[in-house]
Amino acid sequence: MFVTCLPWCLVGLVNPRLAVPTETPGRLQVLFRYCLLVPFISTVLWLTSLWGGFGPSLGGWLAGLVAIGVSLPLERGWRRWRSRRHQRRLQERLEAEAKRRRAEQERTARESGVAELDPARPPVGADDLVLSLCRAKQQLLDVKRDDLAGQVDRFYTRYAHVMALLTARFDRSELAFERSRSLITEVCLGAVDTFTSMAAQARGVIGLDDSYVRRRLEQENQRLSVEERIALKRRLELIEETDRRIRRLVARNESALTLLDDTAVALARVETGRPQATLATDRALEELRRFIEGADRYSRSERR
Repeated sequence: MFVTCLPWCLVGLVNPRLAVPTETPGRLQVLFRYCLLVPFISTVLWLTSLWGGFGPSLGGWLAGLVAIGVSLPLERGWRRWRSRRHQRRLQERLEAEAKRRRAEQERTARESGVAELDPARPPVGADDLVLSLCRAKQQLLDVKRDDLAGQVDRFYTRYAHVMALLTARFDRSELAFERSRSLITEVCLGAVDTFTSMAAQARGVIGLDDSYVRRRLEQENQRLSVEERIALKRRLELIEETDRRIRRLVARNESALTLLDDTAVALARVETGRPQATLATDRALEELRRFIEGADRYSRSERR
């Protein structure tokens, strides 16, 4: 092993990749490895072999000659395996952190009073529109966009609220009820189509990690080749373009939610029922006032 240090050192000075198993080898690493590290190891092996006697063996010489050539691919493979394991664990931590942030943002952005729609267990008596919302939410959950799935819950809550007001204000046999119901359903069906488009857009970039791409461009920009840098930038452009399209779809659904809110307010102002009191309010107050004024008279008549 000591004898082969000089040839490997010369080879490494010419091409460090042939003599050093690291991913980014340099000539300083070659000098450290074959002028200090390997000679030290071979010296330690020689000193420890003195306890067994001074007689060298043919097997020992041959093992020393091929030791470096055999250890290089083994160490290179071990380093690559450790690097992949590190990248995998880092990716898992980043995904867990991103999921936690999305869940926190979803909790922060969730409106009070919003009912959560479970795609696996739709509400009892759900109509076709609610079932469509369940399918749309499941599609968004499949592409790991829980933040977008929260908007489905808001649509479900608005739809249930508007339909409850509509049922309370109009009779189901009235033409106004049927006309209003069809318009509300049409608006919500348009939102379902938008949710489906969101899921399709998100599915196109589900395998792309923008944080990983940005990290490589920031930390390894100098070590990347021109082709790799162009590919990473193009990947980042695809992610950003998809996010812009999804944001436009989200804005479209927000407009539809505002329209449902306007509908709910308008329905709440409609007065179609009959007064349930037998007397009008003013007349009831007048009768009560007269009763109080005549209460003393009833007491005097009783004493007589």
